[in-house]
Amino acid sequence: MSVIIEIVKLTKRYGKKLAVNDLSLQVETGAIYGFVGPNGAGKTSTMRILCTLMHPTTGTIRVGGYDVLKNPRDVRRLVGYMPDFFGVYDDMTVMEYLDFFAACYDLPAQQRASINTDLLALVDLSHRANDMVDNLSRGMKQRLALARTLAHDPQVLVLDEPASGLDPRARVEIRELLVELARMGKTIFFSTHILADVAEICTHVGILEGGKLVASGNLNEMQRQLMPQRTLSIKLIGSLEQAQAVLGNIPGVLSVIPYEGGTTEPDSVHLRVAFGGTDTDVSDILQALVMAKLRVLHFTEDMRDVESIFLQATQGKVT
Repeated sequence: MSVIIEIVKLTKRYGKKLAVNDLSLQVETGAIYGFVGPNGAGKTSTMRILCTLMHPTTGTIRVGGYDVLKNPRDVRRLVGYMPDFFGVYDDMTVMEYLDFFAACYDLPAQQRASINTDLLALVDLSHRANDMVDNLSRGMKQRLALARTLAHDPQVLVLDEPASGLDPRARVEIRELLVELARMGKTIFFSTHILADVAEICTHVGILEGGKLVASGNLNEMQRQLMPQRTLSIKLIGSLEQAQAVLGNIPGVLSVIPYEGGTTEPDSVHLRVAFGGTDTDVSDILQALVMAKLRVLHFTEDMRDVESIFLQATQGKVT
């Protein structure tokens, strides 16, 4: 895939404070990229520079090949930006609000009505078109703000905490909407503190701390990078001693521990196997058990969740 966002050695200082520190990353066309980090990590500063709202101290950002400093108008045509704290004009109806922003993007008056109607349908607000914005719930206002960013049909959506402050149902609705927009060909670059959203929808993740990118990739790649020790959960029929003897002879196996309470079936044992091998080694473990005539009932790798990955990449410790 082609790269649509390229950040190279980006640095941003506010006086003596270093907000973004030599940040480099790439986002591929069509990706849903989750930009994750604690408060003050530099996420918002990076996004504002990307959207031409702020100048970097040093470094370069290109969107669709356009430099944010040299070609800001071209970048703005490609990008739709939704800040964490966005403005809604409460004395307008929903349709008037969208029409106002469509006009700000210089869309012809004869086209705006149909575009606004389509946008309201996309974010499921058609039934509220004539309601005052002030009467919308927080989740509806969030969806309306997202529709606003789509008025000029941008290729890239830059969303700062799009699910911030939403209840669980509204969060799911926003999440589903982002997936639908990605299916439509949009590239989505969004920051979040809600790690469950990252696990559900992101194709790629970047973890930022202290202005530096400390981990990047898809979740499986990051798990391999940050937590090379893997854990297998195995349930089989046979003796514990035989299973331990077979597994103990396999290169890469670090420990074989019976899992108390893991099974109530007679003549079966449940084991947790720690190893530092590859995917091929996983296959070898299963094959060795079968060749030893142990009947394998359950064989799976325990995947660490995104929260564990986040804590390992930042200052948290994973046990």
